[in-house]
Amino acid sequence: MTTVPTTKTTPQGRRLRVVLADDHTVMRAGLVALLASEPTVDVVGEAADGREAVGLVERLDPDLALLDLRMPVLDGVGATSEIVGGGARTRVLILTTYDTDADIERAVEAGATGYLLKDATRDQLVEAIHAAARGETVLAPRVAQRLVARLRRPVPVALTARETEVLGAVADGLSNAEIGRRLFIGEATVKTHLLRIFAKLDVSDRTRAVVVAMDSGLLPGRTG
Repeated sequence: MTTVPTTKTTPQGRRLRVVLADDHTVMRAGLVALLASEPTVDVVGEAADGREAVGLVERLDPDLALLDLRMPVLDGVGATSEIVGGGARTRVLILTTYDTDADIERAVEAGATGYLLKDATRDQLVEAIHAAARGETVLAPRVAQRLVARLRRPVPVALTARETEVLGAVADGLSNAEIGRRLFIGEATVKTHLLRIFAKLDVSDRTRAVVVAMDSGLLPGRTG
């Protein structure tokens, strides 16, 4: 863990104080060199893992923590959780090569303000650092596209085991009373299950519910 001397201000105003963490020494040195010529940013500390990064944040109170995602001892998500959960004013910007849905979701859920990829240009990185430090959400274009595509994906419908039994009985042509006798439940309970099924499948009658369920593969052993 290294603490870097900081320059307090520039003619443009207060410089942003940044702590960065990356377990690859060459990458870390490259980031420091890249930001060294930026008059609005001071790298005040370097860490080789998430645990060191958390310690630097606690000790130096920087404006931003620039964290790699996958690091030993404590990864970027774990470090983000501790930094954000500890009440620090420090914002977190993830800088990584990974853009899978799971990685993005874990980082955002942990409290990261931004998620940037390592193919970003120097100008994009500096702009992202400033935006994240202001509390603005920063997402690499590819990451934003993935999130939007995920949100647009239809949410899969799932029936409970009992709802599947009720609908299967409907498919067999049974009345509500007959379904109740088959499943040993009251007729009112059958009606309640059917109403829930209709809502989940966005239908308004029994026949349509069976057709949609079959087409969606929600009735095992049956096809539309």
